[in-house]
Amino acid sequence: MQSGISEQAFRSEVLESSTPVLVHFWAPWCSICRLIEPSLNQLLAEWGGQLKLIGINADENLRLASSYRIATLPTVILFQGGRVLHRLDSYQKRDELRAILQETLTLTNKQPQSISR
Repeated sequence: MQSGISEQAFRSEVLESSTPVLVHFWAPWCSICRLIEPSLNQLLAEWGGQLKLIGINADENLRLASSYRIATLPTVILFQGGRVLHRLDSYQKRDELRAILQETLTLTNKQPQSISR
């Protein structure tokens, strides 16, 4: 996961990306945020180069967090083509996100390399 992205890099890394991007809004004090990182990284590995994962520290990027109305952490938002495709507030379950990726991204002919259950 690419982390530490700033507001300035958000446009090029997320909104202008040709690849779908999962944005993980987190904070250092959020223990669940740290606990879900391995599952997010596993999903990224399953999708290979067909998906990017970017972490945004909500405390350090208040304007960005505010513009996406981040009220709970962790929040995971799936972007494609500069648009929000799906949002999971209080994200905790990898299988829920996997199903969303399957449903949303396979519509654009992006298949995962392998799926482990």
